[in-house]
Amino acid sequence: MGKLNVCILFGGISPEHEVSLRSAESVLNHIDKDKYNILPVGITKAGQWIYFAGTDYSMLPAQVWSTCPGSCPAAISPVRGQGLLRFEGDTVKATPIDVVFPVLHGENGEDGAMQGLLQMAGIPYVGPHVAPSAVAMDKTLTKLVIDKEGIPQAAWELVRAGELGEKMDAIVKTLEARFAYPMFVKPAGTGSSVGVSKAGDRETLKAALTAAGKYDSKILVEEFIKGKEIEVAVLGNAEPVASVCGEIDSGAEFYDYDAKYVTDTSTAYIPARISEELQTRIREAAVQVFRAVGCQGLSRVDFFATEDGNLVFNEINTIPGFTSISMYPKLFAASGLPYSKLIDELLKLALEAAR
Repeated sequence: MGKLNVCILFGGISPEHEVSLRSAESVLNHIDKDKYNILPVGITKAGQWIYFAGTDYSMLPAQVWSTCPGSCPAAISPVRGQGLLRFEGDTVKATPIDVVFPVLHGENGEDGAMQGLLQMAGIPYVGPHVAPSAVAMDKTLTKLVIDKEGIPQAAWELVRAGELGEKMDAIVKTLEARFAYPMFVKPAGTGSSVGVSKAGDRETLKAALTAAGKYDSKILVEEFIKGKEIEVAVLGNAEPVASVCGEIDSGAEFYDYDAKYVTDTSTAYIPARISEELQTRIREAAVQVFRAVGCQGLSRVDFFATEDGNLVFNEINTIPGFTSISMYPKLFAASGLPYSKLIDELLKLALEAAR
């Protein structure tokens, strides 16, 4: 059997574009070139698809990948069997794709849109399929699923961004009647804590709602949960397994975008500084969430561990960060599965799911 043609998709139009570039750099540096033919394809912030011909993957986070010599416009054809189309001058070169690893975060990357294209094209791909991706991307839909499962989670309210203008004061009064300050305000459909705020009073709540409304028409407002932030990586299809638990000490007000990717204030503890018994319960709950949403391949499931020894579900990420400092690969490395072997397993699971 020859090498598999693996297309690594990165970039995209979402606010998480830069995170995707860093994730893809790590994946491209760790994937076994002896096993796979690599087809790196980036999507610019403007939505242009470009085949990346370079071998210096530091060009991705440096934002110079799209003009690398030899690179050209490209697309994945929705027509089955055509695979990757590269537009080289007046010619179109078609290359079959055996499997796609969409290292795409946020809008059009992990919300089911890209998964739908790949599904139509008949190309196996890493990660959950269309419906689970869409449900997990919309935090309010995830909340409904988890409510049904009976897993403890923060109390929440849905606010519609289109009503903020004329109904802002009424909305704020409703939220204040339901929750004590502080409360968390999140766009329903972003990851990496983009647009997320912690509101400590009425004015910061109004500002947080306005800020979140710039990213999504649906806004999630949650009660504040005091506890340690715990993350679990889940891997598998029919029989998913959970990694050891990791703990994030953000070193900031909360684990926001800057704490994750910009500053160096956060500290990761692997394993988490919680009891063995609570770790077991959280790992079991992570697999339960993974199955309830309908995931396959991979997801990272996040919880709070409260001071009284209970767990509270926070969120699920179907294409979690894969940067060199990201928790998903680090958690499985600590569980005995190093980064390169993790990529092998994810590609194997994608092919298995397609069969």
